[in-house]
Amino acid sequence: QVQPVESGGGSVQAGGSLRLSCTVPVFTSNNCGMDWYRQVAGAQREWVSFFNADGSTTYADSVKGRFTISKDETKDTTYLQMNNLKPEDTALYFCKTKSTCNYCHTGLCYRGTYWGQGTQVTVSS
Repeated sequence: QVQPVESGGGSVQAGGSLRLSCTVPVFTSNNCGMDWYRQVAGAQREWVSFFNADGSTTYADSVKGRFTISKDETKDTTYLQMNNLKPEDTALYFCKTKSTCNYCHTGLCYRGTYWGQGTQVTVSS
């Protein structure tokens, strides 16, 4: 089963930085890149950043200028570099596969939207 795995979350003080990683073990996607979302308890999940079809990137206004999404082609991993973190960035961060991409292993390929379990980011003031 295609199961994204996030890592890199933690607790930091305001102004600090964290780098989140997302990969899909076993499967390869030809470096499609993942999308990042976050969710605060009791609130709806909101998108944070994603890659567009042409490889350009898009950011939510709340994180623009502070967060950077990137890909490592050699590792088929997507990163979210988060700088100048604020208490309002506290959330459970998820990555999501792109429904337009194939995730393949031993000749079997899957296409669809698959979510990771999330990694917690806590920013204290």
